[in-house]
This record gives sequence, structure tokens and C-alpha cells, in this order.
Amino acid sequence: MTDHLTVVTHPLVQHKLTLMRDKETSTAGFRQLLREISQLLAYEITRELPTESRTIETPLCPMDAPVLAGKKLALISILRAGNGLLDGVLELIPSARVGFVGLYRDEKTLKPVQYYFKVPADLQDRLVIAVDPMLATGNSSVAAIDLLKQAGATDIRFMCLLAAPEGVARMKEAHPDVPIVTAAIDDHLNEHGYIVPGLGDAGDRMFGTK
Repeated sequence: MTDHLTVVTHPLVQHKLTLMRDKETSTAGFRQLLREISQLLAYEITRELPTESRTIETPLCPMDAPVLAGKKLALISILRAGNGLLDGVLELIPSARVGFVGLYRDEKTLKPVQYYFKVPADLQDRLVIAVDPMLATGNSSVAAIDLLKQAGATDIRFMCLLAAPEGVARMKEAHPDVPIVTAAIDDHLNEHGYIVPGLGDAGDRMFGTK
């Protein structure tokens, strides 16, 4: 994966995204759709995982067959909304290591403040996939990637459901070596930093909080 930005235009992804945007979709429905769409996005972001050959016995004969190579990858959820994407990807890659980055936005400075950071060991030897449904201003995402690089990660990818042009530009400026995979690039951010047309606050819709 070399392109900085990949928009997954697969019809199933776009159909599920439309259902998630609909304000009439229930909390349970939103959560289920997020899990399903995360697996489709994970399929794209893991497309170039390295493999090696292993000799196995089929019911008919021995053969050399491909398996994933190297250390297990690390999935990093940017709290709290990242957990919705994390759950779906873990169903697809159950052996992955998991880490969490907790950030909140200081209402005065509008800058992200770290309150939690727990990640797997040996990040420098793993593919690291950071997940957060919304790439809005990009400030939190950039801060999370900063922390992951400080922890040793060198091969990082970022997966989100929706992105704003402002967030994509911010990430490309700060971390041009981190490819982004998303389902859509929306129009703009409003004065409150929400993606428009977007789908509202992903965390609130996933957890039923307001």
C-alpha cells in the first residue's frame, strides 16, 4: 500500500454507510453496521500483508500453502469511538494484538490531551493499524500517530469510516508515511468540527449517549 489515501467504493461499503448516515437508524443497527463495514475496510487495509509458505496436508496430498508472515499485527483503537471498528476487525483477525490511545479535546486550546496509552510490545516489528471512525480536524489522529511512533511503530496505517478534506490534509502534512483507508471523503467541517454531511457523533450513535 503506497497511496496516501484509499477510498473504498465497493457497493456493500457504500450501501452500509448510507444506512449509518440515516438518522433513523437505531443504536443497535448502527453498531451492527459499523462492525460489518469495518470488516470490509479491513479487507482493503490488509491487502498487502506479507505471507510465507508452509507445508500442510490436505485430505488428498501435501502442499505448500501461504500463511501470514512475521509478528502478529497490532490494532490500535483511538478511544472511544475506535472500539466500534476494532470489534469488527478483531472478528476478521482474532490473533491480532490490541492497544488503546485515549485522547480528549481541551475546550480552550482545542488541542488533544492524552489520558490513556497502552499498546503491545515490539511495535517496531509489527504492522500497526490505528482505527477511529471519524477523521475530522485530524488533530486527535495526528496526536495518536505521534504517540505510536514514539512507542516504536514504523509501519502504520490508519482506518476510518469517514474523512473530511481538512483531516486528510492535516494527516498528510504531519504523517505522509501513514496510508489512510476510508469509506468516503465528505464535503467539509462545520463550525463545531463535525463532518458534513457526515453521520453525527459516531461515539454517541454507537453507544446511545448524547
